[in-house]
Amino acid sequence: MGIQTDRVRFNVGGRIFETTATTLANAGRNSMFGAMLDENWNLQTSNSGEYFIDRNPDCFGVLLDLLRTQELYLPSHIPEKLLYREALYFGLLDHVRSAKWGQFDGNRLRLSSSISGQAPGDGTAIRAGPDGGCCVAHGSMVHIYDWMLEEHPPINLDYQRVNDIGWIDSENVVLSVCERLGRGDGGMGIFSSSTGKLQHKFQVMHQNGAKSFTAGALSFSPDYKIFSSCRGRSNEYGIGVWDQITGKQIDFFYEPAHWSLGDADKLQWLQGNNCLMVATLFPRKDNCYISLLDFREKKMVWHWSDIGAPLTVDEKRVRDAIAMEESNSVCVVNEYEDLGFIDMRISGGSVRWSSRSRLMKGKMPEEPCYPKLALHEGQLFSSMNDCISVFCGPDWVLTSRLRRSYGGSICDFSIGGDRLFALHSEENVFDIWETPPPPII
Repeated sequence: MGIQTDRVRFNVGGRIFETTATTLANAGRNSMFGAMLDENWNLQTSNSGEYFIDRNPDCFGVLLDLLRTQELYLPSHIPEKLLYREALYFGLLDHVRSAKWGQFDGNRLRLSSSISGQAPGDGTAIRAGPDGGCCVAHGSMVHIYDWMLEEHPPINLDYQRVNDIGWIDSENVVLSVCERLGRGDGGMGIFSSSTGKLQHKFQVMHQNGAKSFTAGALSFSPDYKIFSSCRGRSNEYGIGVWDQITGKQIDFFYEPAHWSLGDADKLQWLQGNNCLMVATLFPRKDNCYISLLDFREKKMVWHWSDIGAPLTVDEKRVRDAIAMEESNSVCVVNEYEDLGFIDMRISGGSVRWSSRSRLMKGKMPEEPCYPKLALHEGQLFSSMNDCISVFCGPDWVLTSRLRRSYGGSICDFSIGGDRLFALHSEENVFDIWETPPPPII
């Protein structure tokens, strides 16, 4: 019949705690305490009016204090893993996460920790998970970490190079890999993030038969579609589309003549336009190709290329691109961290370059630099050498930079689960940046 009084007594592992139903209500309906407040809850009290729970009393005290104050204080004698385990039991993991780091804000990020990778060599990609974890690709290996940064069993693809990774949800990841000649493999697969086991392998159908192929850049749409750039040996060059639920191929946009889709470096689903942005960039190709594909009409509705553009360094070396639907533009970046903007309302227009952040002063670094772009909640992020710049406002003004001295240049970064993950190329290490929780007044 649920808790009927405001004062509540617990006996947790032999230790008595007293609190109020009001405090327990802060746990939310999906927690164990939320269930206790429900009128259908049938947990019986002892003769002394206590609810007995056979769990760790030290952790219970920390979690109860969290519900009272919205602040997390962990005494030195309590291991973090133990607290997380108990928080999971009581349904309070989200509360612990919220107390450890706040809502994402690029201008308030602080370096939380750095994790040394397990595989030798340069990293390929890092992708933030929806719950604060991440996965890191090194050649044919993928290492997966949960939000507590505990590593799960790795995914080993037997010397097949991983090209991209994408999270379907906190339990499943999609990997795109290279085809190995003579083996008939490659392509894409869904893997369990907790066990590393293959759940489903995607196929490309061409001329009524399944073909082996190399899968490249990945993107996802809210209606459970998976997009991937594809390169095969029988004219399967283009963008494939699969149903995330059934695993079946539902569409394929073949690469038109004198354009590039199958070698795309980046795919981005644009929900407002109901189109897919496809970008093939220097140095994968000698020229850069950016386009919007409408799969309903089976046509390219917008395109830009540097073919025929003035042969200047700035125009030729577009390294990354990201679409900005609110401003109807595509933002691009070159190796000097110059931001450029292309109007999506006019095909074939020129790049409007902005040189606010020309750090290299016209000189290329000794090692090739491949800056990356990300857009998150109205903030623009650009990696350059060993730092990440944050731009804000309608004019994209540089407002802050994230930098650390260890690990070398940043080869990739990703934002998700209210965290920013930055993968360094030289020392096989990645950083975790978090926004501190706001002060309690």
